Amino acid sequence: MTILERLLGHDEAATRELLELCLPLNDTDFDREFDAGWRTLRATFEHMIFNIETWTDLMLARPIRNIKGRNSASELLARLEESYTEFAALARRMEAGGRLNDKWIDVLDEPPQEKSFGGAIAHVITHNMHHRAELQHMLHRLPLANVPEGDLMGWEMRHHG
Repeated sequence: MTILERLLGHDEAATRELLELCLPLNDTDFDREFDAGWRTLRATFEHMIFNIETWTDLMLARPIRNIKGRNSASELLARLEESYTEFAALARRMEAGGRLNDKWIDVLDEPPQEKSFGGAIAHVITHNMHHRAELQHMLHRLPLANVPEGDLMGWEMRHHG
């Protein structure tokens, strides 16, 4: 397994695992305000998934998805699955083709800026890791039982021996 496969696999699985913990929460708890992240579980997950979608759209040089609204945990899980499948496939294609250092134009920057595929892919993964730590903090403060540590080595040992 390559380092990219480890990072992609762990990122998607760790995010999904935290989101699945939120499935039984009522709206009051899913929207409870904390002094971390985007202030609520829902808003933080929405931000993370929006970023996966947006960076994928930017790297593929297509219009940014316009997904508005307040998503339930199950709707966010569906968005995560769809967006991460596409993001991970793009990352794998770039790695397989030796194109991680190739550039693309980020049209959301003013003025538009060249960025590398590898840098953008790493950014999405590390951005999610940062927000997962905030989500863990929120989930512990609800309090919610069995909040996973979410570390990569633990994930690898559980899933790949």
